[in-house]
Amino acid sequence: MLRVGLLLWTMSAVVTYLTGNPNLIPTLVLLGSFLVPVTFVAWAFEHRDSGEITAELVFRMFTVGGVLGVLGASVLETYLLYPSPWLYVGVGLIEEAVKLAALALLTRRLAVKSVRDGLILGAAAGFGFAALESAGFALTALFTSQGLSLANLVTTELLRGLLAPVGHGLWTAVLGGLLFAWSTRDHFVLTARLALAYLGVSLLHALWDSMSVISLYITLLLTGQPWQYDLLARGLPAAPTGTQVGLYTTLTWVGQGLIAATGVVWLLVLVVRARPERQGTRPALTYRVATSRHPALPF
Repeated sequence: MLRVGLLLWTMSAVVTYLTGNPNLIPTLVLLGSFLVPVTFVAWAFEHRDSGEITAELVFRMFTVGGVLGVLGASVLETYLLYPSPWLYVGVGLIEEAVKLAALALLTRRLAVKSVRDGLILGAAAGFGFAALESAGFALTALFTSQGLSLANLVTTELLRGLLAPVGHGLWTAVLGGLLFAWSTRDHFVLTARLALAYLGVSLLHALWDSMSVISLYITLLLTGQPWQYDLLARGLPAAPTGTQVGLYTTLTWVGQGLIAATGVVWLLVLVVRARPERQGTRPALTYRVATSRHPALPF
């Protein structure tokens, strides 16, 4: 799937560049934004625990869960957030909350809830969110003050495609596994561990989004010149030196690499603990949320 999709995306980019046909831009955006998320969801589906995790359910999680997530995040971020040093923390808390809520809404009627299935369905919702968000970023990158920029669109999709496996899908998979860990047919069991995990993945999310800003401040702190601070104070570009550009790039990639590694290790620990012989005792402090007994929603 990945090989064929990558070939089709490359062909679309080349043909769009050669012909200048704007009608091909949606094809390029959709292929580039959805290829990696769909591939990882298909791979995860093959590792499900129960027969309840069907292709239809995973598709519903990817599409409906992703759309509910981006819509909910957009509304909450518009009305609750404003420019401040804590902006990225707020983004992390909101986006992880809406993805978890979408996951709970769409899986409330499952009879069997296992950690592994929670990981898979959480990843599906997260990757759906990531695919739609990537499509939005790609379209935004396309429009510049000089006109349409195919180069910006392609580089944006390449970068987000490479980073997709260690972003939204990974974080929501962690939350999904912990949400399902002790939940039953009739109740979602909310534990202190789930609450701490929510805060943890929200922090990883915030650090990921703000890494460019953090790297910029560290670079200026280590190598900044008085004249650069003067330019920044007047709202002008700081005219970075070659050394500063290299340091900034290194700090950004190293920081995001550490964040990605933290999330991957966290996920692997959950996978190991999901094995039947590794199951621990039920947490003492829990809060039970009853699932709806009313007819299921259309989705």
